[in-house]
Amino acid sequence: MTPQAVIFDIGNVLIEWQPERYFDGAVGPERRRAMFQAVDISAMMERIDAGADFSQEAVRTGAAHPDFAPELLHFRDRWCQIAQPAIAHSVRLMQALRARGIPVFALSNFGAQNFPLSAAQFPFLRQFDRAYISGQMGLIKPDPAIYAAVEADCGLPPGALLFTDDRADNIAAAAARGWQVHHFKEAAGLADCLVRARLLGPQEAV
Repeated sequence: MTPQAVIFDIGNVLIEWQPERYFDGAVGPERRRAMFQAVDISAMMERIDAGADFSQEAVRTGAAHPDFAPELLHFRDRWCQIAQPAIAHSVRLMQALRARGIPVFALSNFGAQNFPLSAAQFPFLRQFDRAYISGQMGLIKPDPAIYAAVEADCGLPPGALLFTDDRADNIAAAAARGWQVHHFKEAAGLADCLVRARLLGPQEAV
């Protein structure tokens, strides 16, 4: 089936999410390694993505790890310096799909308070036909319920949805529901996928 809509994850698909790189520059590699060993940063972000208050969670995690409290507040105070830059080729693909009139959705694990900060920094994040943001929904990938919510809202059958995400577990959960999927590793691979699906021509996918 030719996909009727393309669904993008955001982190590491449309914008880079490499907090280690930011902290290497901000506090130095040694201090960053110590912090990431002592603090489960992924768990903190997952709580935010699942609906915890962005600012309060950074403060709470800092209180639990006082040796790193100042650094942990960078997530709250310097979010737009951490969650960047845009992945230019992926953004071009998204915009080429929109130019063709193909619906483009977002399905992203992202906090309800920090997503608007990124959308203000990167206006293309406001251009989705539908945006499914985990922190706003109170659901998080790879919970099957979030995929079911997307299906119910958009009204398209699972086989008509083409979903790209950088995490294998999120891809597997979508595939289990019958979605078409592409495991994102680099934008060139997604471009090839969109050409194979006959959604874009080779020149549009450059």
